[in-house]
Amino acid sequence: MAAARPSTALSRATETLEMIVPRWSVWVLMTLASQPEALRYSDLKSRLPWLADGQLHPRLRTLGEAGLVERTALSRLHVTYGLTDRGRDLLPVLEALAAWGDQCLEKKLVETKVVKDGKTTVEMRPERIPAAQNAEDALSLISRRHTTALLWTLKLRGTATMAALRQEAMPDLVESSVYTPVYRLIEDGLVAASRSADTSPDVQVEEVVRLHLTMAGEALAPVYRAVSAWAAGRSQADANAHPLWVTPGLPASARAGQWTAHRARQAARPAVPVAQPPVPVPAMAWKPAELFSTPTTGPCR
Repeated sequence: MAAARPSTALSRATETLEMIVPRWSVWVLMTLASQPEALRYSDLKSRLPWLADGQLHPRLRTLGEAGLVERTALSRLHVTYGLTDRGRDLLPVLEALAAWGDQCLEKKLVETKVVKDGKTTVEMRPERIPAAQNAEDALSLISRRHTTALLWTLKLRGTATMAALRQEAMPDLVESSVYTPVYRLIEDGLVAASRSADTSPDVQVEEVVRLHLTMAGEALAPVYRAVSAWAAGRSQADANAHPLWVTPGLPASARAGQWTAHRARQAARPAVPVAQPPVPVPAMAWKPAELFSTPTTGPCR
């Protein structure tokens, strides 16, 4: 039987993630979305002061070529940048990414002042991460090559062996090619492995490794629903009708930021101090006012 080919929905979702994954893309999009009107370049740059011209200009140009950002030249010296309708339609995807990152990515515990019954105490709580950074960190996990295909296949099958997963998600590659991306997903906390005995009558009894999504992997459902709706040009009101990525039943007691150990995030990004708000509360969805931890701070990774 011929190996299964990637579905159109999967291919479109993968292409969408690849389009917005370049670093700072989400920051630019969310910054533009947080303003009621288009911004002049100088105003945009003042809101992203850690970006040099050599970083901001290419992002704007690439996002413009993707049809997400519109450049309007009112005069030779008056040029503004704003989101296109297609760019604004993408905001629910960024919101879902930010919410997943806030909920699932591992956070450092920091000393935080907490007011209870009129008394101020200091407690160790997960650090606050700006919404745009949460979204970029989430993207850095799921936009890696083969990741979305592997996650979709496991969501569809429930469990799968390495061989079956490779045959369905990576049919054109050699058998050993599946190991590196799967081990990376296990390390990132999106996939887990369990061992069981194969007692088929035609083989000797031996251990079989079966893979399945973790709670953090299942929690990507809102992200993939939003991405699929946008990539297909449908309204986000139709996103919940996705035939595969239904909402999982996650425990309400799960602590934010404790499921996924995203070591790559700490290693890859230089730290920039971000002030901690007095009472951190998990942000379940991104709003324009939540783009930054404080009005003047930049990314914390």
